[in-house]
Amino acid sequence: MKNYKNLVLIILIGFLMSSCLPGGGNNNVLEPAGFFTGIWHGWIAPFSLIVGFFNESISIYEVNNTGWWYDFGYYMAIISGFGGLQFVRNSKKK
Repeated sequence: MKNYKNLVLIILIGFLMSSCLPGGGNNNVLEPAGFFTGIWHGWIAPFSLIVGFFNESISIYEVNNTGWWYDFGYYMAIISGFGGLQFVRNSKKK
């Protein structure tokens, strides 16, 4: 029963992440991606890269965005998501 729950959870997480991938058509010129969307796209960038190998319309960066605020959220999530902030915190404790 526990394995069944884990499988369902993994499938649900996969659907959630695939519905919000950059370049998937969720954002357009009239509704550009903003700061929080940039954070989300930064967190799921590795998954977007893998899916992008199989689907040409998916990219790791949303072209239709608000500009600086999207970029700030995206890069902040990329840096913190790959352990950049953890590295800084650990070096201060030593």
